[in-house]
Amino acid sequence: MSEQQGSIKPYHHPAAGWGAIKQVAAQLALQKIPVKGILTLLSQNQPDGFDCPGCAWPDKEHTSTFEFCENGVKAVAAEATAKRVPPSFFAKHTVTELMEWSDFALEGEGRLTHPMRYNPVTDKYEEVTWDQAFDLVAKHLNALDHPDQAAFYTSGRASNEAAFLYQLFGREFGTNNFPDCSNLCHESTSMALPPTVGIGKGSVTLHDFEHADTLLIFGQNPATNHPRMLGELREAAKRGARIVAINPLKERGLERFADPQSPFDMLSFKGSKISDMFIQPKLGGDLALIKGMIKFVIQWDDEAIKNGTARVVDLEFIQQHTNGFEQIAEDARQESWDAITEESGVSLEQIEQISRIYVAGNRVISTWGMGITQHKHGVATIKTLVNLMLLRGNIGKEGAGLCPVRGHSNVQGNRTVGIYEKMPEKFLSSLEQVFDIKVPKAHGYDAVAAIQAMIDGKVKVFFGLGGNFSIATPDTDRTWDGLRSCTLTAHVTTKLNRSHLVHGTEALILPCLGRTEIDTQETGPQGVTVEDSMSMVHISYGMNKPASMHLLSEPAIVARLAHATLKHSKTPWLEYIKDYSKIREVIEQTMPEAFKDYNERIKHPGGFRMPVPSSHRIWITPSGKAEFTVQAIPRNSPIHQAREKFGDKLFVLMTTRSHDQYNTTIYGMDDRYRGVFGQRRVVFMNPEDIKRMGLKAGDWVNLVSVWQDDITRRADNFLIVSYDIPQGCLSAYYPETNNLVPLESVADDSHTPTSKSIPVIIEKAAEKQVSRAA
Repeated sequence: MSEQQGSIKPYHHPAAGWGAIKQVAAQLALQKIPVKGILTLLSQNQPDGFDCPGCAWPDKEHTSTFEFCENGVKAVAAEATAKRVPPSFFAKHTVTELMEWSDFALEGEGRLTHPMRYNPVTDKYEEVTWDQAFDLVAKHLNALDHPDQAAFYTSGRASNEAAFLYQLFGREFGTNNFPDCSNLCHESTSMALPPTVGIGKGSVTLHDFEHADTLLIFGQNPATNHPRMLGELREAAKRGARIVAINPLKERGLERFADPQSPFDMLSFKGSKISDMFIQPKLGGDLALIKGMIKFVIQWDDEAIKNGTARVVDLEFIQQHTNGFEQIAEDARQESWDAITEESGVSLEQIEQISRIYVAGNRVISTWGMGITQHKHGVATIKTLVNLMLLRGNIGKEGAGLCPVRGHSNVQGNRTVGIYEKMPEKFLSSLEQVFDIKVPKAHGYDAVAAIQAMIDGKVKVFFGLGGNFSIATPDTDRTWDGLRSCTLTAHVTTKLNRSHLVHGTEALILPCLGRTEIDTQETGPQGVTVEDSMSMVHISYGMNKPASMHLLSEPAIVARLAHATLKHSKTPWLEYIKDYSKIREVIEQTMPEAFKDYNERIKHPGGFRMPVPSSHRIWITPSGKAEFTVQAIPRNSPIHQAREKFGDKLFVLMTTRSHDQYNTTIYGMDDRYRGVFGQRRVVFMNPEDIKRMGLKAGDWVNLVSVWQDDITRRADNFLIVSYDIPQGCLSAYYPETNNLVPLESVADDSHTPTSKSIPVIIEKAAEKQVSRAA
């Protein structure tokens, strides 16, 4: 649907329900697979089936007839589509022409069928053999002055087997340059948790959700980003658990949810209530809000000591398992209520109310998403949340704990098996011993550093194992300049996307099997393994015929590329392709504690859980205890500095997904839960702000980023949508607004782009601009 057909219609129904069922049918019809699609979905998240290629929410049953959600359907339908993009398609269209297509249109063409090489003379991609493609990459890699002139990007959809071979290849080649999608989303989590609780993973399982009496949901929109989570929240709410949603946008899925498998929900048309309370901090205000909760807990605990009543904090847990309690308690006592309310944007009454809910709970789970991580103080916010949870012993006991909700289905597994630019010395030394190789020890480039390195000419070859790097990243114009400065860009992919058009001097598109497809190698059909958000590892088998006979699996692409590049390697690359259990064997040899009996344990339905010491109150920290840490409320951030200059003309913008979107993949032009249909260039704005700025809903505006350099960053022609969002805050979709995020605007310590706190000013669009957008 084009933007000319767009409309704004408030949505009053529960999340999922009949709307989701309608979308399932529509998506299968759109991809021309009404029958094949249903048969495929019946194998999704089943013991002998394939793992959903969408989000990383774990599978509850692994034996349920229907173990999928609306967005999982969209992901599967897009992969199992009957549509094809053969070489004849590229013969008809130049890259310059395709650059004018929307992201939705590009991926909507269907599955790629052949490896393709860019021809600068014709400005078209042309068919190439796999051997020619591997030889071209090998030629460029071996011509580099230093291995660090290459960057190997990884999407979270790559399997453990492919990711392990990929990092092994890169490190044997000689670099630790492994930028990945974690760098762009949950890196703040990965930096905050190890020094506080000893491991960068969540401590809970789905079993804990069944026993929690209180859930705090920070910075998430489950209905769009991981809809199956709503099933757990619905069950918790029905048994009386208190649920508090903390999010700047009033998201429908955190208010009411209609489970399509519940006759009552479907026939009532009202669904089930989810949240008891919805708190809307201003963008970036979560740290101050959590400190306010801590201040109340300490205040009530001090009163209990004075009155001789039961302590509010779990003193036995604190004394046995933690360090630093007195420091954070005194910091809370000294913190100003004025600072807390001003910086959080939440009233003292609401902070007290949520604090009482927290204290009344005996088994509390805190979950969070990128609404927490993608801020300058994202790491400090998560550390402060850890403080809150430690106060009452809510880590490492049944029904309680920390739950970062990851994005792509194996983004956590990729990190476990080595996709990280700063892997620990223990892992690198083990690689050297198992494979009899020398690997570099110096840290490599993360995603933001890799972009800067390309701009500076320090990275010449960019290889992407999945994903859509040019659209997932910040500062779009500069990212594109960096990619175009490379001598070679190559992408492993299932479908055409923008990154294949923003290319280096030479470029390759390397089409691979999807997770829904049968992967047949010399020893028969192969399964691959993935790790979900709760550290469960399980195996996935495709069930569809491959979209093309010319496709290779991701492990095969990596292994053949390594074989072509590393001429004197002793690693038996081609042997690994024959039987993926051999890859799992060497993963086990490299990480014997984590992957003991790997091949045997994945035979169990549902797989096995990776070791998570914090789940058992074992703290892998220097002190052997969980650490309270003092974190200051930010008072001089780039947002504060910009506000001093622009006053109340300054807005803070967050980027977000629409409901017809998963990460960078656009499935359609609607965002029905927010009432947006047929368009994407919209900006959500508080009605009082609209009025104050002399605007009205339906006006068109331009968004201009404010930063301390001389670079102009703007995104033009956005339709104002009146929405329940805190004053001074805006929200718009990515990738349309990624260009507003300066490359240098990153979270402290984690280097994650601050896509949820962008200082901007708005301009009313000129009449000429409006005519093009309307």
